[in-house]
Amino acid sequence: MGTCDRIVEQVSHAPGSDFVQSLARGLSVIRAFDGTRPELGLSEVSRATGLTRATARRLLLTLVRLGYVRQDGNRFSLRPRVLELGYSYLSALSLPELAQPHMDALVAEVNESSSIAVLDDTDIVYVVRVPTSRIMSITIAVGTRLPAYPTSMGRVLLAALDPDALEGRLARMDVHALTPTTVAHVDELRAELEQVRSRGWAAVDQELEQGVRSVAVPIHDASGTVCAAMNVSVHASRRTMPDLRKQVLPRLLRAAEAIETDLGAIAAPTPRTSQLTERT
Repeated sequence: MGTCDRIVEQVSHAPGSDFVQSLARGLSVIRAFDGTRPELGLSEVSRATGLTRATARRLLLTLVRLGYVRQDGNRFSLRPRVLELGYSYLSALSLPELAQPHMDALVAEVNESSSIAVLDDTDIVYVVRVPTSRIMSITIAVGTRLPAYPTSMGRVLLAALDPDALEGRLARMDVHALTPTTVAHVDELRAELEQVRSRGWAAVDQELEQGVRSVAVPIHDASGTVCAAMNVSVHASRRTMPDLRKQVLPRLLRAAEAIETDLGAIAAPTPRTSQLTERT
């Protein structure tokens, strides 16, 4: 990353007493290092994180003792062990590779753009995108972040949350009208999410941006948990909402099912792995 996100500056806004300030500070030190700054001195870490030199020094020396940071004189750098912190997330990143061929086939079949996104608090983040032509004024690419509430993928992902988690997200959302058709009140959104939960898919008609319609379905991992959502987006001049539901949705559901099958195959232990597990 070009500049370090100053986690420490957010501490005063942390909700409740469960927030562990020392952990946030330690993570901010790790995040100070990146491809352009693989090696830093104490003063550089202090400036990048907003921590005092004394606090930065204590955290760096703690990370050195734990094996996450290497010290060479007055210079510090990350050690390979830091990769352990992201292993669980990285192990799930096979989704883009598994999804790509199925999305390519879907886009070729319906001649419309398709994307996969995950939920990050009250936003969705695009992790895969197969475009046909640009239909939105917003540039959509991998990493693009959009509010969840007016998007079909966001509603699929919100609907999959347990009630307490959902209410927490709704409380933090700034739900307002982006277009004349946006569901702009939390109570209405909550009712819409209940419908999404019962039918298993979501469709929005020009709620994020006028002229853009989309339909989305969930993608489940091997445990049955909703791990992502996939959509097809169309221009309103090309497809009506009934056409989107009748012509596009069935193909979208089949593509999602194929991706889930591949995810399950990846998660399932191979015969050799099973034998080794039994022997141990």
